[in-house]
Amino acid sequence: MSARTRRLTTAQALVRFLSAQYTERDGVRRRLIAGTWGIFGHGNVAGVGQALVEYADVMPFHQGRNEQSMVHAAVGYARQLNRLSAQAVTTSIGPGATNLVTGAALATINRLPVLLLPGDYFATHSADPLLQQLEHPVEADVSVNDTLRPVSRYFDRITRPEALIPSALQAMRVLADPAETGAVTLALPQDVQAEAYDWPEEFFAERVWSVRRPAPDPAELSAAVAAIRSAARPLIVAGGGVHHSEAEAALKAFVEATGIPVASTQAGKGALRHDHPADLGGIGHTGTAVSDDLARTADLVIGVGTRYTDFTTASGTLFQNPDVRFLNLNITGFDAHKQAARTLVCDARAGLELLREALAGHRVEASYEAEYRAGKERWDEVVEAAYRAADENAVPTQTQ
Repeated sequence: MSARTRRLTTAQALVRFLSAQYTERDGVRRRLIAGTWGIFGHGNVAGVGQALVEYADVMPFHQGRNEQSMVHAAVGYARQLNRLSAQAVTTSIGPGATNLVTGAALATINRLPVLLLPGDYFATHSADPLLQQLEHPVEADVSVNDTLRPVSRYFDRITRPEALIPSALQAMRVLADPAETGAVTLALPQDVQAEAYDWPEEFFAERVWSVRRPAPDPAELSAAVAAIRSAARPLIVAGGGVHHSEAEAALKAFVEATGIPVASTQAGKGALRHDHPADLGGIGHTGTAVSDDLARTADLVIGVGTRYTDFTTASGTLFQNPDVRFLNLNITGFDAHKQAARTLVCDARAGLELLREALAGHRVEASYEAEYRAGKERWDEVVEAAYRAADENAVPTQTQ
């Protein structure tokens, strides 16, 4: 081996590469791939399995019992870490790989990073067919892993060792980008996993992927400020993007400065603490009475980090004011444009902070604040009554 290369199998190189990837936001650095889940079979045991054993000191391994559950666990990890750290999942070919599809769809739909490393057929076709191989009559390069293409934000099949280098870098870019992230799939033919190659040392160098906080465009910010100033009954719908951006404090400061109330989606629950007088609880199909009543009469709905599912909009029936308009603050243009909204494409925390500064001195009418605060008190009484036991000796109710 020369001084500038290292001879490893493709699987060994991949694990070493993953162990040196980091994200950084606000000066805090985290492992991008913090660990790997796995169930081993003939599609990955001799490649990725061996590499994980050899490099256990730099890549923690978690033994799974069901492939779909492994992806769900990895997605839950990424959600709790606000998308700044993720996990990988490796499986054999066949049903082991196809069991990843549901979890991959969940990850991509909810913009949550997870790296999928399913085994694949022999790239050389020397063993053909495999026990679990999909034998397509006219497309010999199709495998069961192609079921992951439509639910992945990035997909590649690594049919040569050297192809891993650009593909692995693209995979990390997508995983670390909050506007693009989701499931990333690198399908690994089982012979290529175990094939040796002289890898450039640069491939294993520590890399830090900056997680950006893009600020809003000045023209969009100015238009958003004008829309808020002209609204009599604005309502914030806080989604999971508030948590992913760690924008809870910025949301609280914005609400306290403007008096605009907050309803939350299921993913946005807790964006504003329940004990805050402007927090109205959930919205939509699973919302509170006060949130949904306000939503029906709102003239401006300010979506912050939400993708507006049917649960949030009550299947498109909730916002009933004929003059209602939408202003969406979102890091992705795709979600910002929903509901034919005025857009503010930016990081949630950065956007809320700049909005608060630009709206200095603006506040909703006192009568509107009094209305929603009274509604919150009424709803809290309903909830308290639902938990209160009529007879302390009775069998607990379903609510209790």
